[in-house]
Amino acid sequence: MAEPVKLLPNDYPIRSPLMNVMVSAVRKAARGLMRDFKEVDHLQVSRKGVVNFVTEADLRAEKTIYMELKKARPKFGFLMEEGGEEAGEDPTMRWVIDPLDGTTNFIHAVPYFCISIGVEKKTATGSEIIAGLVYDPVHDEMFMAEKDKGAFLNSRKLRVANQRIQDFYFVTGTSRMPTPFMDANSEFTRAASQLECNIRRGGAAALDLAYVAAGRYDACWFARVQKWDIAAGILLVKEAGGMVYSMVNAQDPYETGCIVASTIPAYQALEGFLRKESTTTH
Repeated sequence: MAEPVKLLPNDYPIRSPLMNVMVSAVRKAARGLMRDFKEVDHLQVSRKGVVNFVTEADLRAEKTIYMELKKARPKFGFLMEEGGEEAGEDPTMRWVIDPLDGTTNFIHAVPYFCISIGVEKKTATGSEIIAGLVYDPVHDEMFMAEKDKGAFLNSRKLRVANQRIQDFYFVTGTSRMPTPFMDANSEFTRAASQLECNIRRGGAAALDLAYVAAGRYDACWFARVQKWDIAAGILLVKEAGGMVYSMVNAQDPYETGCIVASTIPAYQALEGFLRKESTTTH
């Protein structure tokens, strides 16, 4: 007997062929990742051994995603965390892939990690993300967005939060490598602290951005992230009505990796504090 058709909300668009390809690829890769994640907690080996095991899990997931996407869109190029850059026959389109964002969490058996895929389209003025997907396999949450079509969590349309200052929930990240934007990152963190808001470190930038889009976080910021960490998340936040900007004026956050994503109230509160501090100290 055929399964009944599941009706979707009226505001849920029919998934495009491009998004269907992405969903299929991440679901296939996620099966292997979840098997590996369940093994991590039981590995009776040194920490180095666990890291090596997770690195192999990362590589396997990326290979699975690569093969699925290559088969579906053979002319697209690739930018991958592990495999690097591969030019495509179509120079205007490429996949931007992080097969396992939140590796440190994964290593420590912390269930906060995801797969992220963005579709980058080259334009006359640079590039733009036209589709993005962030998948949390632990909770089976699929965050999806396509340009001008809105952002969705599974079949539910997303909208960023509209919290009061005292209820803000912020997330940030740190970098082990030096970056010219560390001072700006410190200023944002200090501003948030002065607002007496909740601040945490998630450890998976793509999922942090997805949570801003879903209204779970009010803002997140990072001084040094890679394109594969943020490609999908940038579009999710924008399509959910949020803001994506740089800590440094006139900089492209996608190109520099110095990024802030927030609701409008959070932007106003943070920028207001930073302007006040600048006036006071100069």
